[in-house]
Amino acid sequence: MAYFASPILPSNQSPHASLYATRPGALPARFRRTRVLLVGCGDVGLRVAQALPAGLRLLALTSSAERIEELRERGITPLLGDLDDGRSLRRLSGLCSRVIHLAPPPDEGWRDTRTLALTRALRLRSLPQALVYGSTSGVYGDCRGDLVNETRAPRADTPRARRRVNAEDAIRFLGRARQVRGTILRIPGIYATDREGGTPRARLLKGTPLLEARDDVYTNHIQADDLARACIAALWRGKPQRVYNVNDDSGLKMGDYFDLAADLYHLPRPPRVPRSLAKDQLPLLLLSFMSESRRMDNTRLKRELRLRLRYPTVATGLLAPLPKNSASAGQA
Repeated sequence: MAYFASPILPSNQSPHASLYATRPGALPARFRRTRVLLVGCGDVGLRVAQALPAGLRLLALTSSAERIEELRERGITPLLGDLDDGRSLRRLSGLCSRVIHLAPPPDEGWRDTRTLALTRALRLRSLPQALVYGSTSGVYGDCRGDLVNETRAPRADTPRARRRVNAEDAIRFLGRARQVRGTILRIPGIYATDREGGTPRARLLKGTPLLEARDDVYTNHIQADDLARACIAALWRGKPQRVYNVNDDSGLKMGDYFDLAADLYHLPRPPRVPRSLAKDQLPLLLLSFMSESRRMDNTRLKRELRLRLRYPTVATGLLAPLPKNSASAGQA
């Protein structure tokens, strides 16, 4: 049987009780302070935990017993369970009124069996009011530089993006069949100065080539703290079964992004090569990103979730000072 760290049951004496009240009857009266379940407690998950309003009770699913003490030290109640073992998830149902799901899908196949296992576990007993899922902008596929809003149909071109489409379908099915307010966030490249590998500096130091301007692709970004704030905003403001693009206002091509970073860091700009030569000089993973071009429209993010970006451009985010107490733990 999976071990669940015993949660400290929350008090009902919260200054935010009216704002964070649960559905009547969902929990005994003494537990009626909103409890949030975090599934996927890597770098962004820890930022979500740090940014959540006071007065909430936060629980986090982890598959690693070694992380239990770390999570407790951050004020998070750890629950030991594995998304690849559906039996270990059974006690998740009814524990929390709101869920943020940031765990990645498996590395193989076209289905996200982890999200499917989670949604099955959640519907065993009382359901959460809201479920926020962190998907990827890769579900749009190659849009040839078009401006893309959330009404555009997904055309996933890679196995990892197809798994995300499958996960989105599972979230929508749960929402429509069981009246859970499911919100899907389509997330592009995440960066932050205090995130492991969160800036282009290492690649700039390697001198990895990029595509020439005529062959270059548009890329999109979001600063990690802004992403965490978007997750929290969606938890309360996201509309039922609604999709939101979560990106900043930059709208840069990939080469321009790296040129900007090089100038900010006082490093040489990377060399450029034509696409015809790129396959012989660039890693396959990088080439896959260079096969898709789109400009994401974040209007819905700002209007409906009412999120004001702290880092509206990568220029502001890449120059952000390191915080004294970073939430990042270098987890994927």
